[in-house]
Amino acid sequence: MRYLLLIPIKFYQLFISPMLGSNCRFQPTCSQYAYDSVKNHGFFKGLALSAKRISKCHPWHDGGYDPVPKKII
Repeated sequence: MRYLLLIPIKFYQLFISPMLGSNCRFQPTCSQYAYDSVKNHGFFKGLALSAKRISKCHPWHDGGYDPVPKKII
């Protein structure tokens, strides 16, 4: 089931993101974070982690280095 999310994320990274340019305030980028979180933690946990990360994407958050957690408590 996780591949249902990985395919559109990879499509975005390969075809849409290059047209938009580099403007992500986080490292790794939000799309890479989403890809890694779904790949490492599965569909539901990965989707929740991705949504939490994307919710931080606004002008009042500093951004910076925010890796996918290795384990979720």
